[in-house]
Amino acid sequence: MMRKLILTTTATLALSALSATAQEVRVYNWSDYIDEDLITEFEQETGLKLVYDVFDSNEVLETKMLAGGSGYDVVVPSGTFLQRQISAGAFQKLDPSKLPNLDNMWDVVEQRTAQYDPDNAYSINYMWGTTGIGVNVGQVKELLGEDAPIDSWELVFNPENMDKLAECGVHFLDAPAEMIPAALKYIGEDPNSHDPDVIAKVEEVYAPVRDSIQKFHSSEYINALANGDICVAVGWSGDILQARDRAVEAENGVEIAYNAPKEGAQMWFDQMAIPIDAPNPDGAHTFLNFIMDAENMAAASNYVYYANGNKASQEYLVEDVIGDPAIYPSEEAMNNLFTTTPYPAKVQRVVTRLWTKIKSGT
Repeated sequence: MMRKLILTTTATLALSALSATAQEVRVYNWSDYIDEDLITEFEQETGLKLVYDVFDSNEVLETKMLAGGSGYDVVVPSGTFLQRQISAGAFQKLDPSKLPNLDNMWDVVEQRTAQYDPDNAYSINYMWGTTGIGVNVGQVKELLGEDAPIDSWELVFNPENMDKLAECGVHFLDAPAEMIPAALKYIGEDPNSHDPDVIAKVEEVYAPVRDSIQKFHSSEYINALANGDICVAVGWSGDILQARDRAVEAENGVEIAYNAPKEGAQMWFDQMAIPIDAPNPDGAHTFLNFIMDAENMAAASNYVYYANGNKASQEYLVEDVIGDPAIYPSEEAMNNLFTTTPYPAKVQRVVTRLWTKIKSGT
């Protein structure tokens, strides 16, 4: 009798857990990356509970994904990380029959994300941006003149400019996957090259400007720019726009401008995908379809000030977003944006050694 009771209790608990899973959707996204009102609206509209957790680096997410058993229904890796994770079998294909709002997506973005996710079979684009140059307009023009090339890689890779800019401070990203392609683009090489001999050419670009670079860091430049502590940063569009907004809020007289260099800038993508072992794949599809609603996606972009891959959302974007070429570049600028793919393991070792050498200046 006791054994029967235990088995019955175990079965009941299992069914309860299954029921709970079916009634909730677990999402793992970047921090400060959604309008929180959308979480409430999703729950009210679908009757599903949304468990929404956040991370702050691709590496944290990738460790969780490749270990298996993440417990999440939707996760948001960047494009190059997504590609590796697809190859590792970490995601399941999307079911288009459960995603009627796929028609809202932007073919211009999908053509580019297909480089990481062929046919966009495993993911949808959430947000995208560029890697470019942020400047303290007043300080840079004071040092280089009114015609300072703030929209060109010439600003940071020309030694004559950098010698002068060193006076007010220059930061570069500590990110070889961003900075090596930028240097290759500057000298007219393929920024997506995996040829070690081509990649080695960037050492000649960095050697003459190395002493003028105050710091290689991937986040400190935000506050440094906003506070007027530095005058130039090579960084991510969203970070530099954040610095711009902080300076405006502080009313400190610092004017920050962001440009994706006219010669060509790297375009990055954050993609929503469903893990292979998602507890509630049906709920995951419900969430993705909700996000792809034009007004919902617009609400997210209007909140975080990032561009998104949803064409239908554009009529609902506020002018500060859709009208800002730093967020939505012109068609001409879009044509100059490039994407890159992950370095193979052997090439990655070459890149790592080269980047260490560049940073040390030896």
